[in-house]
Amino acid sequence: MAQRQTIRKEQIEPDEPVNIGDRAIDNLKFIRETMERSTVFTSVPGYGGILMGATAVVAAYIAHSQAFLRDWLMVWLMEAGLAFFIGLLAMWQKTKLTKTSLFSTPARKLLMNSLPPMLCGVFITLGLWRFGHFEAMIPVWILTYGAAVVCGGAFSVKAVPLMGWCFIALGAVAFFLPANLGNTMMGLSFGALHIIFGFIIGRKFGG
Repeated sequence: MAQRQTIRKEQIEPDEPVNIGDRAIDNLKFIRETMERSTVFTSVPGYGGILMGATAVVAAYIAHSQAFLRDWLMVWLMEAGLAFFIGLLAMWQKTKLTKTSLFSTPARKLLMNSLPPMLCGVFITLGLWRFGHFEAMIPVWILTYGAAVVCGGAFSVKAVPLMGWCFIALGAVAFFLPANLGNTMMGLSFGALHIIFGFIIGRKFGG
């Protein structure tokens, strides 16, 4: 009988009081994480994109004058590295102006979603090089870059994925054009599209 009363007493004992401060901290953390997931990354560089486009136009001109395939490929590899550092520096500057972070949740999502198509472009390029299908490299570069911009742009302003779709359209067209127009298509895509959309992003979204 005493044991039954003990069990009953333990069952009706009230729960420990909830710490209101801890509950408030948990709620604020949940609200902050929810807002980060729903926020777009607006620090895509517009004016930096214009500079990337300008260097691509120059690279297209230089690559067109190369007599050897190795030299042609080196021109575009150097342009890819230059454009990457221009974009990264411009993005870092814009995050300083807008007081955002390159390591925010939207920024990480943009990077992680852009990475798979870019890696596919690298591996496909290596395969094309191995089997000697050099004429297919340019359409593949334009298509995979466009896919990366569309995927990453899902977490940015609307102009970014729209630019990606324009890259995909030009890349598809490039497959049906003569190979000697490859540098022209590179200039139109990585050059003209970056300049046009860079101007739009710069004007509408603060640089």
